[in-house]
Amino acid sequence: MSDSAQAFLAARDLLLRHRRDIAAARDAFRWPALDRFNWALDYFDRMAAGNDAPALRFVVPGAPDTSISFAALSARSNQVANHLRASGVRRSDRILLLLGNVQPLWEAMLAAMKLGAVVIPATTMLTEDDLRDRFERGGVRHVIAAGELAPRFASIAGSYSRIAVGVAAAGWDRFEDAYAADPAFTPDGETRATDPLLLYFTSGTTSKPKLVLHSHQSYPVGHLSTMFWIGLQPGDVHLNISSPGWAKHAWSSFFAPWNAGATILILNQPRFDAEHLLTVLDQARVTTFCAPPTVWRMLVQADLSAHPVHLTEAVAAGEPLNPEVIDRVQAAWDVTIRDGYGQTETTLQVANTPGAAVTPGSMGRPLPGYDVRLVDPDGAEAEEGEIALGLDPPPLGLMQGYLQEDGTLRPPKGGLYRTGDVALRNPDGTLTYVGRADDVFKSSGYRISPFELESVLIEHPAVAEAAVVPSPDPTRTALPKAFVLLATGFEPDAATARSIFAHLRARLAPYKRIKRVEFADLPKTISGKIRRVELRRLEAGRRGQNERGEAEFLDE
Repeated sequence: MSDSAQAFLAARDLLLRHRRDIAAARDAFRWPALDRFNWALDYFDRMAAGNDAPALRFVVPGAPDTSISFAALSARSNQVANHLRASGVRRSDRILLLLGNVQPLWEAMLAAMKLGAVVIPATTMLTEDDLRDRFERGGVRHVIAAGELAPRFASIAGSYSRIAVGVAAAGWDRFEDAYAADPAFTPDGETRATDPLLLYFTSGTTSKPKLVLHSHQSYPVGHLSTMFWIGLQPGDVHLNISSPGWAKHAWSSFFAPWNAGATILILNQPRFDAEHLLTVLDQARVTTFCAPPTVWRMLVQADLSAHPVHLTEAVAAGEPLNPEVIDRVQAAWDVTIRDGYGQTETTLQVANTPGAAVTPGSMGRPLPGYDVRLVDPDGAEAEEGEIALGLDPPPLGLMQGYLQEDGTLRPPKGGLYRTGDVALRNPDGTLTYVGRADDVFKSSGYRISPFELESVLIEHPAVAEAAVVPSPDPTRTALPKAFVLLATGFEPDAATARSIFAHLRARLAPYKRIKRVEFADLPKTISGKIRRVELRRLEAGRRGQNERGEAEFLDE
C-alpha cells in the first residue's frame, strides 16, 4: 500500500474513532498529505477485494431489488475502464456522464477515475442548449448517456465518442459491450492527487453556471468531512435522495458512504411518493438517511408515527432546514435531523454532528479540517458576516478553482475563500445561516434575513414552502413579501391569507413582519433550489408598474 493510501486510511480511521466527539476530532484531525493517489485504485479496489457485502442496492417500485457487491463492482469497473480505453478515452479527456440512478453510473465513475479521465456529471433534465453549453465550455470529448437521451445530441456536432447505456441508439456504441472486457485492469501510469477528476456546472441560482474543478483529492478525500457529518460507519445502509449530475450525489451517493464501507441504497421512483419512501426506510432497514429540505417538508405532511424506522442518523443539506420540520421528525421518530452546510465548491464545512447538542435553528460548528470564519466586506472578523475559509493551508475539500472561458483556472487566493453566504455566530460557538449575501435586505434600516422569516412561515399548516423577497416601498425602502406554495387542502384565498398574517403577527417583531403574501408556485433551479433572484425581479417589476399578483394579499 502506498504512503498516500496509508495516510488517507489513517485520517479516515481517526474520524471514525471520534465520530461522536467533534471537539476531539477537530483537535486531532489533519488532512493527509498526498502525492500519488487514485481513490478508485488505491482505496476502493483494496477495500473491495474479497468483499461480498453489497456496495449498491437498487429499489424500484413493482420490481425485485437488485444489488452488486464491492468485489463484483470493482471487477466490473475494471472491465468498463478497459473498454473505454479501447474506445479512445485517455488521461485528462473529459467525459460527459448523463445517466439516472442506474448501476452503469457507478461503474463509469470508477472506470473514469482509474483511467485518469475527467468526469462532467450532468442531470438527465438538461436541454439541448444546456448540453451545448457543456460541450462548448467543458471541452467534452466523450459522452456516456442513457440511450433514450441520444436524440438530444443530434444537433451537437463534433468528433466526440458516443456510448449509449440501455436502449440502443443508432450511431452510438453500446456500454454493455464492456461486460465482455478483461476484468483485470492495469493503469497506464500514476495519478497525482492534484490531477483533475470532476468538472461541475453549478446550478446557477443567480447567474450562468460556473465551472467548478475538483481533483483526485478534493472530493474523494475531502468527503471525509461529509462522512463524519452523516455519522457513517462500516455496514451502514445509507439512503440519499439526490439526482445524479449534482455535487450532492457525489457527496452522499458515492464518496462519503464508501469512505466508511457502507452500502448505498438507491430508491428509483417514477414520481416522488412520500408513503413509499417511508415504507422503504423501514423494509430496507436504512440506518442513515440524507434528504434535501424539500423532501423533508413533504415527509412531515404524512403521519410519521405510523411508519417505524431503523435510523441512527438523519441529515439534511442543500438549503437550511426549518426548525419546525426538525421538531416534527424528532417527535415521531426520536431522531434529530442534523443540518449541514457546504457547496459544490467544497465538501461539508459546517454541521450539527453526531453526539453534539443541536442548537435550534443552527447549522452547527466548523468540521474537522476547516478553518471557518465570518468576515465583513473588508475581510475583518465579524459576529455576523460572510462565511469564508482560511487558506493557510487550504482545506483539502476545497475546489482547485473556477475554469474560465479561455480554459485557464482561477484558484481561490488572497488568504480567504468567500462562500457568498452569510451566517451569525451564536454565544455557544455554533453558526446560524442568515442567507445568501445577495438575499439579505434592509427594511426601514433593519437587516432582514429571508430564511428567518421563511422558518416562521413554514410553521403554519397551510404553508408547504415559502420564499421571502424585498418588495420595493417608497417609505421603508422595502417590505418583506412572501411567495407561498400552499400545502394540500388549503385554498389561495383571503381566509388563508388572514390566518397566515395572524400567525406571523404573533411570532415576529413588528419590523420583521411580512406585509404581503402571494400564493404561487416557486421557481426553482433543476437541482431544486428556489430562485429568489427571479422572484425579486418579478416583484420589482410589478411595483414599478403599480401592479399586484393575481393571488396576492396585503396585511392591512
